[in-house]
Amino acid sequence: MKTVLITGSAGFIGYHLAHLLLEDGWRVIGYDGMTDYYDVRLKQRRHEMLSDSPNFIAHEGMLEDFDRLHTLAMAEKPDVIIHLAAQAGVRYSLVNPRAYVNANLVGTFNVMECARELGVDHLLLASTSSVYGANTEMPFHEGQKTDTPLTLYAATKKANEAMAHSYAHLWNLPTTMFRFFTVYGPWGRPDMALFKFTRGILEGTPIDIYNHGEMYRDFTYVSDLVRAVALLIGQPPERPASPAAIASGDSLSPAAPFRVVNIGNNDKVRLMDFVTAIEEECGREAVKNFMPIQPGDVPATWADASLLQSLTDYAPQTPMREGVRQFVAWYREYYGV
Repeated sequence: MKTVLITGSAGFIGYHLAHLLLEDGWRVIGYDGMTDYYDVRLKQRRHEMLSDSPNFIAHEGMLEDFDRLHTLAMAEKPDVIIHLAAQAGVRYSLVNPRAYVNANLVGTFNVMECARELGVDHLLLASTSSVYGANTEMPFHEGQKTDTPLTLYAATKKANEAMAHSYAHLWNLPTTMFRFFTVYGPWGRPDMALFKFTRGILEGTPIDIYNHGEMYRDFTYVSDLVRAVALLIGQPPERPASPAAIASGDSLSPAAPFRVVNIGNNDKVRLMDFVTAIEEECGREAVKNFMPIQPGDVPATWADASLLQSLTDYAPQTPMREGVRQFVAWYREYYGV
């Protein structure tokens, strides 16, 4: 039985990924800081459910605590490390930027140091569609420049990509960065739009709709996303013999066993259509508070996910309305409304 270390295992995506890998026969070591960025009870409940499996072991600790993380990694000797833990949220980076530097830069460096020392089979790290920043040519593909981040959150993730590439090159460490596009689904974070919209609609309180509703997102259902990550585990990049050996459309580095992969639904959905779907599932109309676009927000995201499909023969496909239905059903059950 192979072992995987997942950072952020009590988080939204980390929980779903750990659950899937346990089902797939992995031994999963979870590491999470249980920070109070949002309701810790959600995180605790996720770990509790994962702990129903004898092959899941939970550890609490901050990414910035290198001694703790290193001791755990050296004791467990995982075959694969999947680094999901981070200070998340685009808007929160305007309020508390230091949290992003500590968790996303220092914390990611600590994870890479552990992966280097262990010589893991594959290091996989979460990036974000936010790195595409001010780009307007869509759908976004991995070969586009990402030199214009619009928030510190995006900048730290761009830095993570550069850091990881250097480690892949220096230590011949197979590394995959995946850029997530607007993940949603059951057990989501309370700061996410779907969660806030559902809560506001069911409670009858106004929901804030930015850019007066003229926003588009590539909504990616969480079960689709974690299946894609699980499939990418088995596709560790190899250092190419020469640039000419890199297939067309592949983001494989010419200098390292390093690749960037978009994970998105390969479609864009208008924000107001998203709101309408939530209203229909909740059975009531939202009280809408239309607002201008916020600093750091982009009007649209849309993934070109052809590389993912080429590598894994898989493409996310859950329709937006089905994903919303699943979330609202979970929300009603969890909160008893």
